[in-house]
Amino acid sequence: MMRNAFLQTTAVLAAVCSALAGCGSMDAKNETISVPGGFSGLLAGYLAREALPNSLALIPPVPGPGSAALALDEEISQRSFVLRDTPRWTLASSDADLTFPHAAGTFSCVLNAPLSETDTPRLYRLLRRTLTDLGGATYAAKMHYNRARPFVWNKQPLCTPQDQERLAKNGSYPSGHTAAGWGWALILTEILPAQTDAILMRGRSFGESRNVCNAHWHSDVVQARNVAAGVVARLHAEPAFRADLAAAKVELDAVRSKALKPTRDCAEEAMALAMQVSLGQ
Repeated sequence: MMRNAFLQTTAVLAAVCSALAGCGSMDAKNETISVPGGFSGLLAGYLAREALPNSLALIPPVPGPGSAALALDEEISQRSFVLRDTPRWTLASSDADLTFPHAAGTFSCVLNAPLSETDTPRLYRLLRRTLTDLGGATYAAKMHYNRARPFVWNKQPLCTPQDQERLAKNGSYPSGHTAAGWGWALILTEILPAQTDAILMRGRSFGESRNVCNAHWHSDVVQARNVAAGVVARLHAEPAFRADLAAAKVELDAVRSKALKPTRDCAEEAMALAMQVSLGQ
């Protein structure tokens, strides 16, 4: 029954695979399409939809009424309110934008290099293609549980008010944004292992931006990391992914050797991230 539910919910990706002649098709790698949930301008992923890890099987049910997990969700949601209209809130708004070229700069500071279609074309494409896989893998659970988002319950502002109507209709559990950010972090640690700690910390903060934004509960973020880990593990079985990973490493090493500046204001980003410490997250 669970497998049937998974196949039904992954139908949201059927339009992607149909238009791209298969999610893993290399022939359509530059063609873009939109799917529900705010993922737009996607490239073909590396994985066929049948190969995506089943998030409905991978993560536990949504925290129930009276549970310690739900109490923690509510506590962290409340604690995040103090960050509204601060630099951390601004960063959360920026992290919410998964469109390219903007999203490519997410890890620019921790990599100490520009990430762009011009400077790092293979890495840029790898990030875009894995976004499709990472975001798509959350949908089995998202559509099954259809969990209401924090702003629906607490009536507090969302850091991206333009998205409020759409997100109110889109399941919260697990977080697609977090899956993307954590998956990218895991991939980038392979490309630049010397920066593992900094990369993983930025990947973690990217997911926590969804708490700051009032768009996701804490458990949405935590369980999305598990989905992302499953996707990245599965990606390593794909020759096309491994080839792009190797090429991206060579490419990033070359760019870093030129001492080019990151595409983001790193001092501003560091100041915003430092504000998270007070929440104990």
